[in-house]
Amino acid sequence: MHTSNIFNSGHVMKYLTVWHCLLYSAHLFKVSALDLFLKRSLCSCCRGRGQAAVESLASEGLKPMFHQLDINDLNSITAAAAYFKEKYGGVDVLVNNAAIAFKVADTTPFAVQAEVTLKTNFFATRDMLTHFLPLIKAGGRVVNVSSFVSSRTLNQCSPALQQRFRSEDITEDELVGLMQQFVDKTKTGEHKQAGWPETAYGVSKTGLTTLSMILARRLSKERPSDGILLNACCPGWVRTDMAGPKAPKSPEEGAVTPVYLALLPPGATEPHGRFVSEKEVQQW
Repeated sequence: MHTSNIFNSGHVMKYLTVWHCLLYSAHLFKVSALDLFLKRSLCSCCRGRGQAAVESLASEGLKPMFHQLDINDLNSITAAAAYFKEKYGGVDVLVNNAAIAFKVADTTPFAVQAEVTLKTNFFATRDMLTHFLPLIKAGGRVVNVSSFVSSRTLNQCSPALQQRFRSEDITEDELVGLMQQFVDKTKTGEHKQAGWPETAYGVSKTGLTTLSMILARRLSKERPSDGILLNACCPGWVRTDMAGPKAPKSPEEGAVTPVYLALLPPGATEPHGRFVSEKEVQQW
């Protein structure tokens, strides 16, 4: 059986370390579904570093393949989707791990930080899901790597915004409108008055976690017998280029929850549409 599993490192390659940890750690778990990972695709926008990752994994006895993908380029997404549909007939496991974050001391204007951060972390990831969810095979798994910052940021939003993000009737279009509202309000300096906190990364991850819940509900409604599980998760504070060397978790430790969700056994029904940290469902 040909299986196709995508680990998506996204647009900004300085954050590739997290992507590597997800790949390297997959073979550390003794699970019956491990054969899913014997043939999988690594996606990044940098061909050289992607090929280097493939060679490194091959030296460990794994058999990955590389496909170039830049999630900030819609043509790149559609080309990748067409490739996986033609070659494999779909996708078994999709891990969306693409993300960027400005450093705390960065002097880039906040409005620019907001637009750039949400472009990759929310809007481009949504584009990936729009084009790849129809390709997820029955029994497939989708993992959106979010952050504990998403729930912290949610609690910093106005009560009205919190109510919408937690609502089970929020639509994808409404969520997209809220994310765009945040970006627009930062340009006029009115985001705080509109109920938004001062964190572009946090808002982007709140949006991604909420989007995960919306799409999971849609899968349950439109493909109820396919057994697809879609979740958002927090890998923890991991020592990567993005998080820095003082983070308490090693990349291997950070991979535990994403890999756990990617390898939920056949027939599992939960978790689905949840935010998961340390392999436990978290309150939203």
